[in-house]
Amino acid sequence: KAMGYILDWRKTYRAELTLGIETDTQDSSGRVIAQKAVCITPEQAAEAIRGFVGRYRQLPPMFSALRHQGKRLYQLARRGVTVERDEREVEIYLIEIVKMALPVILFDVTCSKGTYIRTLCADIGKRLGCGGHLSYLVRLKTGIFGIEDALTLEEVKSLAEKGQISGRITGVDRLFGGFESMELSPRDEGKFINGAYVPLGGRDFEADQLIRVYGEEGAFLGLGKVLEKDSRRYLKSEKLFQVRAGN
Repeated sequence: KAMGYILDWRKTYRAELTLGIETDTQDSSGRVIAQKAVCITPEQAAEAIRGFVGRYRQLPPMFSALRHQGKRLYQLARRGVTVERDEREVEIYLIEIVKMALPVILFDVTCSKGTYIRTLCADIGKRLGCGGHLSYLVRLKTGIFGIEDALTLEEVKSLAEKGQISGRITGVDRLFGGFESMELSPRDEGKFINGAYVPLGGRDFEADQLIRVYGEEGAFLGLGKVLEKDSRRYLKSEKLFQVRAGN
């Protein structure tokens, strides 16, 4: 239910670019298709990498899950088929070089949804004239969630066996922490859950604004949308979760 609201979140990755070697998948899992000497300075490499900050048009790789006439591109690529793809505009918000030991460069990148980091690495290599591929990748952050808050499957299993897992489960309302919130009376809570209009009274919300809505006991009910009717503003349920506090 919440996925549609978080797909546009920015993502941050730590990526390792190996220059001088191109692969058909643009990462280390692929077949080497070209090798060139890396005759550049660290300053030239840094300038090229930072030059990708901002919007740029990226050609999705053939080895991707995008569809063409009902088939996944990677399925076609594995059969040696290449089809035309449209470039898509992506945005690189930030690139920070962590370590450089040419021909290998480790960097952190924050980008928009739809960005292929292996294609970014290939494009950097192309700009430098020596080619390159993604040799390592880990996602550090998605929106408000960072890898430092993550648990391994082994840790999840251990906590569950000790009866401590509930303390590490994040309430779904945290996803909407950027929205304003309001608490409803028991009477208005019933209206809200059943899809009826709830008068906002003197609450100062804008039309079409999304609001985090809670019940009287602090239970997160879901998201409400502010609607205007007959010069008055009301709250109506947009997406119900009805998650009870403490569960």
